[in-house]
Amino acid sequence: MSNTSIAPKSPPLLGATFVTSAAQWRQLPEPGPIEIAFAGRSNSGKSSAINALARRARLAFSSRTPGRTQQINFFVLRNDAYIVDLPGYGYAAVARETKNAWQEFLWRYVTERGTLAALVLLLDIRRGLTELDYPLLDVFLPSARPVLLLVTKADKLNRQERQKNLSAICKTLAEHYRASAEYAQTILFSARDKTGVAEADAIISHWMN
Repeated sequence: MSNTSIAPKSPPLLGATFVTSAAQWRQLPEPGPIEIAFAGRSNSGKSSAINALARRARLAFSSRTPGRTQQINFFVLRNDAYIVDLPGYGYAAVARETKNAWQEFLWRYVTERGTLAALVLLLDIRRGLTELDYPLLDVFLPSARPVLLLVTKADKLNRQERQKNLSAICKTLAEHYRASAEYAQTILFSARDKTGVAEADAIISHWMN
C-alpha cells in the first residue's frame, strides 16, 4: 500500500463512540459505512490496542475471564466508518454449546458481511501465528482485502527477542500465503509504551481514504 508511512492529521480512531452490540445476525447495524474489524485470540491485547489507538482509557472492555465476551461491538468514527471489536477466540472458558454458537456467528460475520473492508489481527508476540489464526487469514488474504497484523505486547521482550519473533511471523506469513501475502502488513505494537501506534494510525487512515 502506498502512503501508509505518512501520519494522518489526527488519529483515525480518535473520537470513536460505542454504538451497539450484536449477539445475533439480526442485531447487526444496517450495512452502509465500511467496517474495520479487530480480531485475535483471547488475551491477545485487542481491547488495549483499540483503547490505545482511540486515545481512550476504557473505550473497549475485556472480560476478566478470557473468552467470555460473546458479542460483536460496534464503534462509530468521525467519518461514519465503524470499528468492530470481535469476540476473542481460542479459550474454552464457557460451555461448548455456547462457545460454538457465538463462534459460528463470528465466522458468519467475517465471511458474509459485505461492508467488512479490512481486518486488524492481533498476535501476541510470544505466541506468534497459531493454528487458530489461519482460518481468518485464509478468508481475508485471497479476497484482496487488507490485513494489518499487530504483533502485540512487544514491551514484554527485549529488542533482540522482538526482532527474532517478528521475523519468524513475517517468514511464516510469506511461506503460508505466497500468492496473497502482499495484502498483509505486520508491525510491532505495544499499548503500554505506544510502540506501533503511529504506524497503525497511518495504515488505518489509508484504508479509509
